[in-house]
Amino acid sequence: MKAPVLGLYGEADAGIPVAQVDAMKAALAAANKTFEIKLYPAAPHGFHADYRPSYRKEAADDGWKRCLAWFKAHGVA
Repeated sequence: MKAPVLGLYGEADAGIPVAQVDAMKAALAAANKTFEIKLYPAAPHGFHADYRPSYRKEAADDGWKRCLAWFKAHGVA
C-alpha cells in the first residue's frame, strides 16, 4: 500500500466486522503507513447512503467532512 488510507466504518456493519477493522489498523500501524480509521458506533453498512434505510445522518456528515479534509491534507482536492 503506497497511498494514505482513510477508512470510515460502521460498527454494526455485518459485512465488515469490527475485528477486521482492528486487524487492518494493526497491519497499517505495523507497516508504518499513514492512515486514519473511524468506526461509527451503531452505524450499519451503507450509513452514507441517504436513499437507504441504513442512512445515519450524523455519521454520514462527519464522514464526508473527514473525507474532504483527508483529500485536502493529502493533495487530492
